[in-house]
Formats: sequence, C-alpha cells, structure tokens
Amino acid sequence: MSRSTRTAGALAACSIAATIALTGCGGDGTGATGGAATSAGAAAPVKVGLITKTETNPFFVKMKEGAEAAAKAEGAELMTAAGKFDGDNASQITAIENMVAAGVKGILITASDSKAIVPAIQKARAAGVMVIALDSPVEPQNATDALFATDNLKAGQLIGEYAKSLMAGEPAKIATLDLAPGIAVGRLRHDGFLKGFGIAEGDPSIVCSQDTGGDQAKGQTAMENCLQKAPDVNLVYTINEPAALGAYTALKAKGREKNVVIVSVDGGCTGTKAVQSGQIAATSQQYPLKMADQGVKAVVAFGKGGAKASGYTDTGVTLISDKPAAGVESKDTAFGLQNCWG
Repeated sequence: MSRSTRTAGALAACSIAATIALTGCGGDGTGATGGAATSAGAAAPVKVGLITKTETNPFFVKMKEGAEAAAKAEGAELMTAAGKFDGDNASQITAIENMVAAGVKGILITASDSKAIVPAIQKARAAGVMVIALDSPVEPQNATDALFATDNLKAGQLIGEYAKSLMAGEPAKIATLDLAPGIAVGRLRHDGFLKGFGIAEGDPSIVCSQDTGGDQAKGQTAMENCLQKAPDVNLVYTINEPAALGAYTALKAKGREKNVVIVSVDGGCTGTKAVQSGQIAATSQQYPLKMADQGVKAVVAFGKGGAKASGYTDTGVTLISDKPAAGVESKDTAFGLQNCWG
C-alpha cells in the first residue's frame, strides 16, 4: 500500500535499481560483486536478495537499512534491487531472475503487484530459493515460503476505531485516499479502516475515493478532487503518510485543515512529527527495519543448513496519537519518535 532516511555506511552504495545489473554487498562492507573473499577452507557467505517497490520511499529506505545492518552482522552478502516506481512489476521480475542466477539462498520482497509477481516467485522457489514476502502478502499468500509483515488489516482497523471515537457521533463525510488496484496492502488497510469505523464498502458516508499510489503529490491532487466533489468532507483516511501530507496541503489551501480529521498508516519519523504538529490526527506505526532484520536472519539460517521459514510473522503495529480517543489504546508521539520504523 501505501506510506527520514539514514544511510548505513558503505553498504548503502551497493544498492541499485532492479533494471541495472545487481551488485553484491559483502558482510565486511567491501561491496564485492562476486562471492566475498574468504580464507582457505572458509565457507562462502550466504547470499541474500532484497527487492523493494522503490528506492526513494522512506519506508523502503528504512527496510534496506535493516537488511544491510543484519547482513553485516551475520557476515552475509546482500544484493538489493527496486522498481522504478510503485507498481513496477516488470523490474521486480527481472530482479528475481538476476538474483536466482547470482546464487542467492533467499529473496525478501515487497511485491509491487501481489498477483502478477507470483509466477516469477514460483520459478525461484522451484530453483531452491526461499522467498519471504515483507510488508504485505502476495496472492495467494502461500505462494511465498513465509510472510514477515505488519497486520495491515489491524493497522487500518486501529485508525478506523480511533476516527469513529474522535467523531463522537458527528455525521461523517469520508474521503478515502487509497493505494492502487491489485495491491494487497492497500486493500487490507482500506478494509480494516472500514471495519474499525463500523461501515461497509459503499456506505453513503464515503463521499469520495481516489487512488494515490502512496505519493504525496498524487495525494494532494486526490484531495483536491475530493474537495471539488464533496466540499464538506470532515474525515480523511489515507493509505500512508505521504498521501496524508498531500491531503493536508490541499486542505490547508482551502482553509479546511482545522476541521478535517486525517488518519493514516506507517509511523515513519516524518509522519510521526506530522502527528505531533497536528497535521495528522493519528497513525498506525509499523516496523520495516524489523521485517528486514528478521528476514535476513531467516535466509542466513536456511543457507547454513537450517529449515525454511514458514507461515506469518507479525512484526507489530502501534497506534500513535497525542490526542487519545476513548476506548482505543495508543501511544504518544514521544514513543513514536523513539520507535519510528525501528
């Protein structure tokens, strides 16, 4: 779906787009392109692949940081790739093929298209490569060996419950700023929000729905479109914090920012600061660094003769707000800033 960057030293220089030749990142930080140099008789480092939707979204930047740190700690060789944009399935397919050819033991992937990527994943698994989905499942979920992710339905439900409590019985005029068709994380968060708010798809309180691709500029345009269609919007659900900040910009331009509630998902440092400043009322914080850290360790364990990871590992979600709502458990932004995407 949907949704503060710090580099990790020399290892970060090893990351490239999926459409370019992949580069290995040795656990010693040398960035060797082949197998890392080893002493006589020493086992070669386990090769781990990480494929994210993009390289620019801060969420995936943090995920890559987690993978780089874990690979260095485990003495593994990390290869990274990304799509040119959110939804770039073709580049992710190319990255999978290149990583399999390079001899990775496992691939960690945040799928741009949860259905269209499945045949490429199946080929990788048939070649003996363990594939772990990060952040959101593919469809069907068992097309990967395992899933390490936020419970995105719960993330949406938390902000839905919060918004319902905050509205305190006032009739809602809801705009949903969604991700894009065919992406499981977007649908799960959207459905969770509706569940938490206590309404079904098609409810008349939903006065506008627009796709944003999780992009701030597109979020602003989407909100502008919604304000033209329904000027009395008073509640905005957003797939992630870039979309939320775009919505806030559009609302502020119309002088509506003070009387519209915006809720979101991600809990990045920038987004948490937006909650602290009052631009966003609440956000569901997730932990991409933890997803990548656990994923790398699982691949290394498999590469050293361990069992394949399997099933779903919930990496946690916390509602962040400085305006607690009755009956909804949350943490304040001080907690959020201490833990943003950690």
